[in-house]
Amino acid sequence: MALPLKVIEDLLRHAFEDAVIQIQDLAGDQDHYHVTIFSDQFTGKNRVQQHQMVYKALQGKMGHDLHAMALKTGTLSSVTK
Repeated sequence: MALPLKVIEDLLRHAFEDAVIQIQDLAGDQDHYHVTIFSDQFTGKNRVQQHQMVYKALQGKMGHDLHAMALKTGTLSSVTK
């Protein structure tokens, strides 16, 4: 299982066009990532709902092509706080 960073970024940018996204390959193996994503689409959503939205954007790749991903999500207004 491996998923290039570029593929993750493209999927997330397609789903969250307004987002500020940072992705770090934690082990250099294209299988363990830390993703920070801030989008106004998360407004009014709790953390679980936000993470579900990210997993949905990854189109079923989480747990298959992608083994592990630490997530930090929030609204764009939380970027400046």
